[in-house]
Amino acid sequence: MGARNGSAIGTLVERTTRHVLLLHLPRVRDLAGVRDAMIAAIESMPQMMRRSVTWDQGIEMGLHAQITLATDVAVYFCDPHSPWQRGTNENTNGLLRQYFPKGTDLSVHTVEDLQRVQDELNGRPRRTLGWRTPTEAFAELVASAA
Repeated sequence: MGARNGSAIGTLVERTTRHVLLLHLPRVRDLAGVRDAMIAAIESMPQMMRRSVTWDQGIEMGLHAQITLATDVAVYFCDPHSPWQRGTNENTNGLLRQYFPKGTDLSVHTVEDLQRVQDELNGRPRRTLGWRTPTEAFAELVASAA
């Protein structure tokens, strides 16, 4: 969430590989915008990687049924006030704070800005991946399932 909860960056993180997709959400209360960004992000992934999305209890997912209908991806919700149910995502949000400090107006950042950060995060070696990058791990996972 950005300054005064008026803007946001959506984060989709594939749990096995830590591969990140960032969603440009300059107006957090724009449910149609969140829906459209989610659909585009999900559709950008290989079909075999589209299984489910786990989200917190935010109102921004008010159109989750439309996302499921459009993508055939189930949307699940964590229990209220239970961030540990989305640990990988919460860790990724912490990494994002290195680029976008708390209180930042996120609406001033462009899609290109988010793509640059997404590429950096996906190119950052992770101990949990045996020092491979999320991009490498994701590519290996997709190739092994093909």
